[in-house]
Order: sequence, then structure tokens, then C-alpha cells
Amino acid sequence: MILPKALEAEFWQEFKQFEQERSMSYITTGERVGYERGKEEGQLKQAQALVLRQLQKRVGELPQEVRQQIQSMSLEQLDALGEALLDFSTIADLLNWLQTN
Repeated sequence: MILPKALEAEFWQEFKQFEQERSMSYITTGERVGYERGKEEGQLKQAQALVLRQLQKRVGELPQEVRQQIQSMSLEQLDALGEALLDFSTIADLLNWLQTN
């Protein structure tokens, strides 16, 4: 049987989608949650490293207590600090920001 061109194109598109769905592996809820947590942890570690490098370049060597405080921040807090540090010129500016936020 020969299909009209439009129907033939539609058939092959649906056939390709069917084949892809058959070969797709199933991801359990636990695997998906683990993947998301790992992704979030990776983003958090990257943000911490970036902010610490920027602060060190901006205000100099950071005390260990300050480093630990920054490493305990959420991604949202790190984002806010990353933006605020553009206005810092001394470590006192950083310490003031940390006290108020």
C-alpha cells in the first residue's frame, strides 16, 4: 500500500517516536530524587567556590570562620552575596554584610 506523502511523513514520525519510547530506560522516583539532589549539591559547591574565590580576590585572605559561614549558606544566600561583594572594598564590608544577612 502506498500512502500519500503527507501521511507517509506522519507515519514515519510516529514510528520514530514509538521506537524512542520503547528504548527509553525507566527511572525510578528514588533515582530521579537522587539525581536532582546531586545536581543541586553540585550547583551549591560551584557557587561556594566561585564566591570564595571572588571574595579572596576582592578583600584578601578570609578567616576560617568566615569561610565556614559562607560554606554553610544556601544557593540563594550565595547569589545575594555574589552580587553584594561587587561593592566590597575591605573585609569589614564583608563582615558587616554577613552580620546583617
